[in-house]
Amino acid sequence: MNANLQHRPATAADLGEVVGFPQNAEELFFCYPKAIWPLNVGQLAAAIAERRDSTVVELDGRIAGFANFYQWQHSEFCALGNLMVAPWARSQGVAQYLVGVMEKLTRERYKAPLMKVSCFNANAGGLLLYTRLGYQTVGIVERRGPDGSRVALVQLEKRL
Repeated sequence: MNANLQHRPATAADLGEVVGFPQNAEELFFCYPKAIWPLNVGQLAAAIAERRDSTVVELDGRIAGFANFYQWQHSEFCALGNLMVAPWARSQGVAQYLVGVMEKLTRERYKAPLMKVSCFNANAGGLLLYTRLGYQTVGIVERRGPDGSRVALVQLEKRL
């Protein structure tokens, strides 16, 4: 684990940085399927307003990652959403650290024994990350990609 990683609640001042994390329409679809490319502060602020615990990770003092919960049920589960990592910070443990932070929030703030994540079939990096962290596939549902094509949304969960 990278010792230079820290986390804190996201603020409005962070949004201008975070919207630059997705590098193309496919990456944006993976982390925020309802958004329209390119991501802007208004779209991200709207997501944050209806979600909980929006969190940023800093690597060496720079904002390197972002995530939140799109579902939360006290004593039951939380569902991770909008996970994104800055291009310059990828492959440095940011996503793994951030998932760990969100798991801790799930256990401590929501007293929930389960965290759920969903990952599109084309997002190999995400699927590999979640399975490496102990998430198990519990379902696959059909969704539509931005171009209308059929895509599989892999639903995973982990007992905490």
